[in-house]
Amino acid sequence: MSGPDRRPGAIHHLNCGTMSLAVTFGERLAPRRIVAHCLLVERSEGLLLVDTGFGMGDVRREPGRMTYSSRQLLRPALDPAETAIGQLRAMGHDPRDVTDIVLTHMDFDHVGGLGDFPQATVHVFGAELDAATHPTLRERSRYRKAMWAHGPKWRVLADAGDQWEGFGAVTALDTNGADDVVLVPLHGHTRGHCGVAVRRPGDAGWLFHAGDAFFDHREAHDPPACAPGLAIFQRLMAVDHGQRMRNLERVRELRSAHTGDIDVFCAHAAADLDRFA
Repeated sequence: MSGPDRRPGAIHHLNCGTMSLAVTFGERLAPRRIVAHCLLVERSEGLLLVDTGFGMGDVRREPGRMTYSSRQLLRPALDPAETAIGQLRAMGHDPRDVTDIVLTHMDFDHVGGLGDFPQATVHVFGAELDAATHPTLRERSRYRKAMWAHGPKWRVLADAGDQWEGFGAVTALDTNGADDVVLVPLHGHTRGHCGVAVRRPGDAGWLFHAGDAFFDHREAHDPPACAPGLAIFQRLMAVDHGQRMRNLERVRELRSAHTGDIDVFCAHAAADLDRFA
């Protein structure tokens, strides 16, 4: 399959999974629509994904993936056209050109498409891979080993050796010596959760995908706000709520200090995704 000419540095915002939380009552407790906001980055070396959202295994409802309770809570659409592989094919790209996948964390709604790109190198913090492969009793429902049963080519990263805008960071990928993709530890939602900073082409600054550091786009603003249902959901899902809140405050400060050159967004806020449509 021959794909279109790649435009090195071009970044596409993809929704790889529409969901609707069961705690929704109008817009009072939680939004009607949440998304799985992923990035596709075109590089001369190949295509890169930041998270994968749901994949074809989820669409086919293969065993060992989402639990019944998770499906009832999140009510995912599981549309094949929303999968990363479906959207890449619609753009004319060959899925085999995806050389790298960078994960904010390994919750099932972020890694469902890993098996659709078995040739890709998967970059993840060691603490997160350990949590996913050796989960505690509390963590078992969020990590589904069927989603990486194909045996990905893991690139396991240690926490912070570099610096990025005052955060400890790890350079995941560089091009010609430039730190184009940077993982920033934002633990709390999960043991090894991180944000992913992607350099925009030219001098256009950075995109900062904050993963699940927050769920309501207003949480990154000052003063912050959050739908009550989402606030409860985040607290229940966090392995360390205090650490999550401290990191969220740091993300808020980052956004405030860099409104012109760093665009901060999260994985699940439809309002964030819609800004890039």
